Amino acid sequence: MAMEDPAALSAPRPRAAPPSADPVRIASVPAGHVYVRHCADERNADGVVRLRDPRPNGAPSTSQRWWPPVMLDPDWVHAHHTDFDVFHLHFGFDAQTPAELSSLVAALRRHGKPLVYTVHDLRNPHQPDARLHDAALDVLIPAADHLITLTPGAAREIRRRWDRGARVLPHPHVVGLSRLARPRPERAAFRIGVHAKSLRPNMSLLPVVRALAGAVADLPDAELHVNIHREVGDPGAPAHAPDVLAGLRALAGSGVLRLHVHDYFDDDQLWDYLTGLDLSVLPYTFGTHSGWLEACHDLGTAVAAPSCGYYAEQRPCLTYGHTEEDGLDEVSLSAAVREAYRTRPRWRASAAVRTAERARVAAAHRAAYRELLA
Repeated sequence: MAMEDPAALSAPRPRAAPPSADPVRIASVPAGHVYVRHCADERNADGVVRLRDPRPNGAPSTSQRWWPPVMLDPDWVHAHHTDFDVFHLHFGFDAQTPAELSSLVAALRRHGKPLVYTVHDLRNPHQPDARLHDAALDVLIPAADHLITLTPGAAREIRRRWDRGARVLPHPHVVGLSRLARPRPERAAFRIGVHAKSLRPNMSLLPVVRALAGAVADLPDAELHVNIHREVGDPGAPAHAPDVLAGLRALAGSGVLRLHVHDYFDDDQLWDYLTGLDLSVLPYTFGTHSGWLEACHDLGTAVAAPSCGYYAEQRPCLTYGHTEEDGLDEVSLSAAVREAYRTRPRWRASAAVRTAERARVAAAHRAAYRELLA
């Protein structure tokens, strides 16, 4: 597909603002994701209505699946432009080419629909080649009428790379507010966990696990637990990684860690798992922000985050050296583990703080939408 004429991307954008008493209708990509749902004020109607995610072709009528996002198709914009006032993109455009994203922008311009883009990822954790995401950002960030991101560091990078300003808004809570007040379990052992999930491309798992095993060996009553999804051992699954699984099993067999191979956790299982840890170690070599870290903050589980990205700016956490360029700094990882073991940090959000934060985030979104439509 050919790139759209650049003039079409910068053409005037006539807008018809809804009356101030009417809700602002948002075509959100996606709408059903927990981050987006928690950008609405739970206590009060905030004057914002987000369209439901259209079901992708082939998804059953009962499915909650939103990917691949139907709203990214310019034909959807042409057919539904009277149904929304603002288009707000978060994520889900991994499979879109720059030409396709340019066509989306042109469709929005044609119908006078402002584009808001929340920059969650400056480096996509699902793509080993950074150039793919960079090319998408080179379309979206210059074209957006309003930019939002989650940390000051990400905003500085956006300014440096594209000379655009981005509003910094915190990531809202991930865990349900009713669970934030539950007491944490008491136990004598200090439990460190690494959840490898389905081995995203940004994970360097075995080096991190081996370094942790060495650090834990010197700490009385410390346990290392490694979790990984069952599909990593399935030859028919895209995540199949027999060498990684064999390496973990060898370490488990030597007694230095406990390995748990299982299917995907549902939310309650995941919250139980995280609550059962004293320290969750993120084994990433690249990335930007983390919903996992936010869930740990909700539940009072300390996090050791890598030095790549802007994880340390999101919430209080321990950090260690780990980047794609420089690899793993085992000394700093061991130091982070020892610090967590010594101090037992309990950085935890309260329901009251998270509720107030969520209300502020919702108000900021509402104000941004209204300003674009004024």
